[in-house]
Amino acid sequence: MKLGRSHYYTSARRRSLYSLISDFIRGVTVEFEVAAGVFSCDEVDKGTKLLLEYAEIPEEGVVLDVGCGYGVIGIVLAKVNPKLRVYMVDINREAVKLAKRNIKRNGVEDRVVVLYGDLYEPVKGILFDAIYSNPPLAAGMDVVKRIIIEAPQHLKEGGTLQVVVRKGAETVRKTMEQTFGNVKQLVSKWGYKVFLSRKLG
Repeated sequence: MKLGRSHYYTSARRRSLYSLISDFIRGVTVEFEVAAGVFSCDEVDKGTKLLLEYAEIPEEGVVLDVGCGYGVIGIVLAKVNPKLRVYMVDINREAVKLAKRNIKRNGVEDRVVVLYGDLYEPVKGILFDAIYSNPPLAAGMDVVKRIIIEAPQHLKEGGTLQVVVRKGAETVRKTMEQTFGNVKQLVSKWGYKVFLSRKLG
């Protein structure tokens, strides 16, 4: 999901225009407060849903949603597996506010933390069992590459980076291969591809 400061909201003053959407993803029902101008405000976007349906989810441990937007990936992961501790990060303050509201709405505030900041900066020093992202292509491929290239230093041995992309899929695949020495395509559907790379010892 989008990370850039200008990619979620056409105006930061539209806070009164909250609306509610709901969905059924990977066997769990979720509800999200969204705002006019937020990425995918009418419904959960297909790429995010595809990533979640096919994602490899650890049985327990700590996971990260990079560029969380209003919180879809992290919240669904927390509801699918109650044993997970979930961190979510976004550089857009309004997105972080929405994500915090949605954590409470979905009853996972005891296991999910939302942090404001740039990519991995807010979670320095934490090692994750898995990192998930619907990368912010609107923010530029350089940002997407940073998500990939910087991921290994935030992953435990055997941990995974899992991303969904539509445009730039080949560039993303090559960058994951070069960074991790491996990449696997989990699914290709609706023009989206979901890739997984694993940190090897």
